[in-house]
Amino acid sequence: MRDDERSERDEEYLPIAEHGLIGDLRTAALVGTDGRVDWFCAPRFDSPSVFGSLLDAQRGGYWEIAPVCQVATRSQFYFPDTNILITRMLTADGIVEIQDFMPVLRDRDPSHRQRLVRRVVNVRGRMRLAARIAPRLNYGRDAHRLERMPDGVRFVGASLTLSLRSSIGLELDGSDARAEFELSGGETVLFDLEADTGSGTPDACAVDPAAAEELFEATVAFWRRWLRQSTYTGRWREMVHRSALTLKLLTHEPSGAVVAAPTLGLPEQVGGARNWDYRYVWIRDAAFSLYALLRLGFTQEAQAFMDWLTERLRDATDGTAGPLRVVYSIDGHADLPEEVLTHWEGYRGSSPVRTGNGASGQRQLDIYGELIDSVYLFDKYGAGISHESWTDLCAVLDWLMEHWDSADESIWETRAGQQHHTYSRLMCWVAVERMIRMARRRGLPGDLGRWTMVRDRIYHQIMARGWDPRARTFVQRLSADPDRPPEDILDASLLLMPMVKFVSPADPRFRSTVDAIAGRLVADSLVFRYDPEQAPDGLDGTEGTFSICSFWWVEALARTGEVEQARLALEKMFTYANHVGLYAEQIGLTGEHLGNFPQAFTHLALISSAINLDRAMG
Repeated sequence: MRDDERSERDEEYLPIAEHGLIGDLRTAALVGTDGRVDWFCAPRFDSPSVFGSLLDAQRGGYWEIAPVCQVATRSQFYFPDTNILITRMLTADGIVEIQDFMPVLRDRDPSHRQRLVRRVVNVRGRMRLAARIAPRLNYGRDAHRLERMPDGVRFVGASLTLSLRSSIGLELDGSDARAEFELSGGETVLFDLEADTGSGTPDACAVDPAAAEELFEATVAFWRRWLRQSTYTGRWREMVHRSALTLKLLTHEPSGAVVAAPTLGLPEQVGGARNWDYRYVWIRDAAFSLYALLRLGFTQEAQAFMDWLTERLRDATDGTAGPLRVVYSIDGHADLPEEVLTHWEGYRGSSPVRTGNGASGQRQLDIYGELIDSVYLFDKYGAGISHESWTDLCAVLDWLMEHWDSADESIWETRAGQQHHTYSRLMCWVAVERMIRMARRRGLPGDLGRWTMVRDRIYHQIMARGWDPRARTFVQRLSADPDRPPEDILDASLLLMPMVKFVSPADPRFRSTVDAIAGRLVADSLVFRYDPEQAPDGLDGTEGTFSICSFWWVEALARTGEVEQARLALEKMFTYANHVGLYAEQIGLTGEHLGNFPQAFTHLALISSAINLDRAMG
């Protein structure tokens, strides 16, 4: 492709960061600062896309609302303390704003209707706008027919029907609907797109101005009522609460599952092949999310996830990967075969675009520590676990007793073969240690003698084979020979050592590890997870810094007493958030957001680092 062709194609894609997120606790949509909905799956996060122009501008489908004149300035913000997104466009003719939201009226609403409401309000002047609604069902693979309704149109596909109601007339244009309309100051146009999920009774209330206002206010009330449960009163309240609201948006309320991100295929390097589907439940991510929500006082979400997790524990079966899978579908299935959408070009030409995730078949021993640590916290600060859950945990621990000293792919899901990862050993230690704590605190039955012996063996192995005495640092992989030092390969996941109580933050070994990471993996406040040249991960291309590691860095500094450095690093990390406080998985060289967006892992790490830095500052 010629440079001019590549530049022209790239202009069809907004930067990843130029988006806000809306949702209804079942699925979510990305809305660009240009007024375009360019990512939306229905009826669930992991359903095929309805609008997917984020990953193929020509074939993905979109819903655009924009002035027909030149726009001088665009801005976007959330209606305070809610997940209602407002996009404002300033032109020489006037100012218009688009209010986008997916109505949520009450907790666990049995009559919930999945709707994407767009309210276009002229703030000042007189303006002409154009709208085009161009769904491309099933990742653009399924055709649909267009039918007229008294107050709009209906898009009828093989497996999904969408009803679009509007307060203005719509024209049929092939398989799309479109409209041009003119607004004077104070005038409003309403659109209501509803996915047929088989629940609720369709009506036209959202295209009636009074009813639409009632729907807006009820959704505002829902989000503010939810946020009032937060116990956080620290210095960075706005950023912490935006992260909490984002984590809530990534919750699938009917099941209690928490997805890692609402998107698939967004690249870790533009033009590269590291493009994964994150619309599933990673045990690790969800366990950390549970920790973050518990710290903020959101016990209802913690209980819902524990219910989801209890079913996975009950269904646990032995196998080469272990009794639990790394990643599950929202409803708990572990079979997530990867498929390449060969007809899509990918974001700015970043192919392949994958659905499913092959990591579901990997062995990642660290998940047992993250999982059991979150259960321990829930048992301590939440409602407590049941006898059945304890019995299931003991069965999982029995398996871990036999397999902790094994190679695996570990936290970063590398595809270069299994290794003996220090981080995995660390989290196996956490799993055993937390089971001992729970048993002793509550008098629960368990083989404490055996558990204690294995816990101590893991501890001594990490100290002997995961520590490089020459470089004076903990390293990514254990030495193969106890009499020889390991390879000097750093890994940012080792910043978690004091956070999980394995070492004291004052321990000289940890302090020198922090110094080593500062010199080799940290660029200002941004942190790389490891050096792929030192430790090839089996994947082509490069990647940006990992934002979760950057927030771990903040917390490690705070715990080691470097409070001023930690505060500066946190404030710098806040500058990398997008305009509405959201983070993708990674940050590129020029500060661009890379990877799936927004990512739960990053937002939960922000919450944890802010809470712990607050505590360190007094």
